Amino acid sequence: MTQKDSIKLLRECEAGCAMGISSIDEILDKVRDDKYVQILQESKDHHDKLKNEIHDLLMQAGSDDKEPSMLAEAMASMKTSFKMNMNESDRTAADLIVSGCQMGIRSLHKYKNKYANAGHTASDICNRLIDIEDELCHKSYAYL
Repeated sequence: MTQKDSIKLLRECEAGCAMGISSIDEILDKVRDDKYVQILQESKDHHDKLKNEIHDLLMQAGSDDKEPSMLAEAMASMKTSFKMNMNESDRTAADLIVSGCQMGIRSLHKYKNKYANAGHTASDICNRLIDIEDELCHKSYAYL
């Protein structure tokens, strides 16, 4: 285990949490189905709680936070705005969420492999974020 890999993995997870929160926030007020709103809000809460936990671990390790790249956030925001303006529906929102979750899960697995020497705590947090993303993805399938 290396401290360096742990910090790098945690920073990527923190950025992933921030991206998930931002994506959910962007569509939350456009979703009409109350149950889907609740699913999205619960997932946002899970992302936020994990982001805070990661932030605390990074501060303890003397590292700074990592936010998603501005380019990635801008591209995601443009895609969301375009798709929702073309067809503002729960189906479109679910499609965007599923795509985002799948991209997040792929990225997290890539970072787990890249930082394979990360410690147990960092690996566990990464797995928890993958589980959060996977659960939201699966729950969103019902709205496609």
